[in-house]
Amino acid sequence: MGEDFNTDSMLDMFLYESEQLLETLDSTVLEKKDEECFDEESINEIFRVMHTIKGSSGIMMYENITKVSHKLEDVFYYLRESHPDNVPHLELVDHVLEVSDFITGELEKIKSGETPDGDESKLVDEIDKFLTKVKTGISQSGEELPPENTYVEPNQFYIAPTGSESSKYYKVSIYWRGDTQMCNIRAYTAVYALKEVAEDIQYIPDDIISNEASGDVILEDGFHMLVQCQCTRDEVIAAIGETSGMERVEVNDCTKQEFELGFHEPEEQPIIIELDDKEKEPEKKPEKKEPAPGDYVIKNKEAGKSKKLAKNQPKQQPKQTYISVNVDKLDSLMDMIGELVISEATVLQNPDLKVPGLELSNFQKSASQLSKITTELQDVIMSMRMMPLTNTFQKMNRIVFDVSRKLGKDIELEVIGENTEVDKNIIEHISDPLMHLVRNSVDHGIESKEERIAAGKNPKGKITLEAKNEGGKVYIIVRDDGKGLNKQKLYEKARNNGLIGNRAMSEFTEKEIYQFITFAGFSTKEQVTEYSGRGVGMDVVVKNIQAVGGNLEIDSVEGGGSEMTMKIPLTLAIINGIVMQVGNSTFVVETNDIKEFVRVTKDMLVKEPDGEEYIMLREECYPFIRLNRRYHLDDSIAEIEDGIVVVLEHENKNVCVFIDQLIAEQEIVVKPIPSYIKKVQGLSGCTQLGDGSIALILDIAGLIAGEEKK
Repeated sequence: MGEDFNTDSMLDMFLYESEQLLETLDSTVLEKKDEECFDEESINEIFRVMHTIKGSSGIMMYENITKVSHKLEDVFYYLRESHPDNVPHLELVDHVLEVSDFITGELEKIKSGETPDGDESKLVDEIDKFLTKVKTGISQSGEELPPENTYVEPNQFYIAPTGSESSKYYKVSIYWRGDTQMCNIRAYTAVYALKEVAEDIQYIPDDIISNEASGDVILEDGFHMLVQCQCTRDEVIAAIGETSGMERVEVNDCTKQEFELGFHEPEEQPIIIELDDKEKEPEKKPEKKEPAPGDYVIKNKEAGKSKKLAKNQPKQQPKQTYISVNVDKLDSLMDMIGELVISEATVLQNPDLKVPGLELSNFQKSASQLSKITTELQDVIMSMRMMPLTNTFQKMNRIVFDVSRKLGKDIELEVIGENTEVDKNIIEHISDPLMHLVRNSVDHGIESKEERIAAGKNPKGKITLEAKNEGGKVYIIVRDDGKGLNKQKLYEKARNNGLIGNRAMSEFTEKEIYQFITFAGFSTKEQVTEYSGRGVGMDVVVKNIQAVGGNLEIDSVEGGGSEMTMKIPLTLAIINGIVMQVGNSTFVVETNDIKEFVRVTKDMLVKEPDGEEYIMLREECYPFIRLNRRYHLDDSIAEIEDGIVVVLEHENKNVCVFIDQLIAEQEIVVKPIPSYIKKVQGLSGCTQLGDGSIALILDIAGLIAGEEKK
């Protein structure tokens, strides 16, 4: 068996399940961090998580993960069995989170191809001291200590028979839900878990490691074991534990003879005598005992088919409703959908279709159906890539807990709309910016307990994390009830650092002054701490948000708190855009960025002595950009009355762009552009149009920033 042992397929499942279990662990702990102690349900949940990680890491031979998870499992074993009072709750919470961080770090090493060689000894010693303190408390209360939660380190992957006269024998059957993946590996986890209590064990299918197809057999018929041990039925169930997807476990007594027979067919088959004379009494067959619930029979081996274990009554499996898919495959599928959208536009906008007098009614019907199917297919693929923000928000809960304790502040986190779904790629891009905003709220925003009491506030600070969908964008809001931003202080700091020149404070709006904190090198923190004060961070936050087509809005009330709002698109792959022409060049603007189209006259144009131009529109003055001059385009319209002005809006700022003509509104597949073109301000990407030509996608934030720098 050792020769066939292969952890390649097991590694992905180990990493995936361990990460899911650690998320459950963090969620359970942080939910109860403010309680006096863990309740029974939480203790059982944490014990189950540690027991499962211990077993699976033991199978994978990651000894440091096994040791630290087993030691924490010991703690919750004693809590579960003895129910002691006066357990230092926050100290226990710290130990659990330290174990979670240690295992997470080791998993990251494994994913990057490194060896998980972290030193667990210090952490194990600390937990052991805590456990000794808990045991001392149990003993002093006069209660009897439960038996040790023993564990034997794995040396080999089989169970040697060491039976005795007092041995007990059980038939064990495990069933998983119909949507469960890689049941063979889950079955082996159960076998490995029973190694701690079993003297001997047999199981079917017996090729669960070397044959991945055995997982399908297990999913259909269940996984069945014959176990010889010295323990009770409940102890067998406890040893197996519970893994994700497990539907039920059945444990029934069996005899020593049945155990020794195993899953093999008896050599002697019952003899049936057929009588010629129907009047003769047929020989009575021995009575067949109906199987009790949980008992199993073996179907006779058919020609060309292997032996198959089955229940007497066929088990109705639920239909499979979920399946795990590699993200790379979804990315490839999304790219193919993008190419399909481009190909569709190429077909429907083909110049050959514009021949005068050409009858295309049937073609138009087919084209309409094709467009409908393409749109629906795109929506389905988009929805497959969507993920809720639950896990991301959960990590913020941990950050608030850790940072607030280190800074000596009492802060609670309120989460709203954590089930809001966003494209997976966007979640990966906004995780770090969101973490920085939350840390800033804890460090800069929320005052100390003494300052809050002096200001007449609740001594306990509050940070609200909210997500919602509006107008095709996702709004993620970080709100605190802290001291807010001081406009005068922000202005003076920005001026002293040379970030705004000698401009007067009256030249800026409130929101523009709040935006100073996003400038590189700006910080109002007087002392550098572990979390802030170095003048870096917020500028990187804004760049990361803008990299996914989003923006950051800041609002504040001095003494009442601050609000940071990230506006990000639902997805990056395909957008709705307006195609427009300037000279011989084509540009695209996302539909959501367009406020209106207007025709203007010469008397609405205002020219400054330095050459800058503005448009007076409904008694408001807007910066005016001629794309033909900005990008040196020839053969474009020169007279303003002959073209069209597009009013664009970004972060509550408006800019007017002069173009020659509008072409169409269509779905745009965003493509990357070469690095040297990215140096051109005001461009964010490109796309291929239906006629095969390339159109550049305008970056509204870049255009506005370019105007402000003049």
